[in-house]
Amino acid sequence: MTAAAPSKSRRSRSALHTATVLALLAGSAYLTYALRADEQAKAPAVRIVAEKNVAGVAGVAPTGQSGERKWERLQGPDRSVLRDGSGQVLATFTDGARTATLTGPSRTFTEPANTKSRVVTENWVRLMPEAWKQGAENQPWFKEWFTKYFGSQEDDIFAMAFQYGDQAPVKKDAQGASYAGDASFGPLNPTGTAGNDLRLEQSDFFDYLGKPYTFRNGVTKQPQTARYRSMDCSGFVRTVFGYRARYPLMPDDTPGAGLPRTANGMARSKLGTDVLPLKGVGAEDRPTSIDVIQPGDLLFFKLDARTKDRLDHTGIYLGTDTDGHKIFISSREEANGPTIGDKGGTSRLDGNGYYATTLRSAKRL
Repeated sequence: MTAAAPSKSRRSRSALHTATVLALLAGSAYLTYALRADEQAKAPAVRIVAEKNVAGVAGVAPTGQSGERKWERLQGPDRSVLRDGSGQVLATFTDGARTATLTGPSRTFTEPANTKSRVVTENWVRLMPEAWKQGAENQPWFKEWFTKYFGSQEDDIFAMAFQYGDQAPVKKDAQGASYAGDASFGPLNPTGTAGNDLRLEQSDFFDYLGKPYTFRNGVTKQPQTARYRSMDCSGFVRTVFGYRARYPLMPDDTPGAGLPRTANGMARSKLGTDVLPLKGVGAEDRPTSIDVIQPGDLLFFKLDARTKDRLDHTGIYLGTDTDGHKIFISSREEANGPTIGDKGGTSRLDGNGYYATTLRSAKRL
């Protein structure tokens, strides 16, 4: 296997991993995230481990929380929200989706080399073992899952996503195989030019890993040596949600009980819940309001006229940055890998920038 294209140039960064750090070191020049201690008034609440009756409507609140926990049903989309006695949202579960957003320790995500954006969030996005439906809070599977993960600092979707950013350190499993670390977008395109198909697409998670992968339907895909340590936009989403978080995967865009291979296949699949339904790919089909999206949602864009009626880019919504802009992370050719930066367009969904105007739909997986 060969390493990612040697022309890739990035400045190094220092990753902070402690829950007591109050701010990022100034001048850090690469993607990083840090667990940050919350304000004193909230600190006890974000470190709790749920009590055994967490899934019930009533119960004694742990230290730092106010009153009894209560469930609330909301619409648009249909979902169940768990609140503490003061009304603070502790968790959100959407009908038909396995993605859950839990309140936990505050973290800061930055990429100083490519953007000034800082995303400070208490949202922890995790996959449940089953899709949510009304009343699931009373099911044994949910009680067990919630007890394990509410207040947990085990890697979630966001933590996993940033383990493939610029200069992210290599992580190895118990057998010594690398499963995370700085990823490139893809190998150099021999016929491409700067700003025009400079790098090849179609690098999936098994290319990044450099080992064959057999899908649930029995199809085995072989990695390409030139694509080692690479993942395109949909390959990045499949790496994070599928290979890492264990959401089922399909080897291609054939309909089935798994995440398809391409952005277009994902957007048009019946998986999860469409929070911004796809109306079309034209400029007139841009969503009029995106306030319904929440951290962890998959985003789908129409960037290239050459792909005709196909959606051709996808990313993961992170939430708002400290300036109030809606920020997402995706793997891009221009940044040569996963980024929240400004190369190839500012990573904002609000306003009238490149990605804001090309957003067409969103899905809660």
